[in-house]
Amino acid sequence: MNHSEPARTAPHRSRFTVLAACGLAGAALIGVLVHQSPAPLSSSVAGAVEAIRGGHHGPPGAASFDDGVPSVSDLEPALLDALRRASLDAADDGVELVVTSGRRSAEYQDQLLREAVATYGSAAEAARWVATAETSAHVSGEAVDIGPTGAAWLSAHGAEYGLCQIYRNEPWHFELRPGAIAHGCPAQYADPTEDPRMHR
Repeated sequence: MNHSEPARTAPHRSRFTVLAACGLAGAALIGVLVHQSPAPLSSSVAGAVEAIRGGHHGPPGAASFDDGVPSVSDLEPALLDALRRASLDAADDGVELVVTSGRRSAEYQDQLLREAVATYGSAAEAARWVATAETSAHVSGEAVDIGPTGAAWLSAHGAEYGLCQIYRNEPWHFELRPGAIAHGCPAQYADPTEDPRMHR
């Protein structure tokens, strides 16, 4: 009986098992990341390409003090000031307010809307997530999207700076509401379709 044969196949099976487990874990991680993404993956890729080409969409990780990033530096000055003040206080709590999207060009906003219609199957459903270039607060530089950790911090503290979440379905989207400093943020709309500004 040859005992060396099973000894060679056991390590081979172990390596195969380890490789298969790593492959499954990697696929599961990708699935989780794609599932948790608030925007279609194609929008994320398009945004990164747009940023590299000098477009108006901020690269992942843009901070509120990144004056070299047009999507941040071109925000409405009072919004940018409030965001920067909040960023300093958030940093004291160990939180970075990462700007995932700020001021956008009309062309980029139109692209996002076309992608949303393709993703959601209708203009009506897309309108719950993406505004037109004519109505978007991003195009006018009056809105900023913040990464998840920073958005959670702003949800708790943003009113102190006049920074308010506007839509319940977009926990990352903040706009300046100066009255919030004294009176708290106004009630949120369920989604942009309830916002009267979207119907002008």
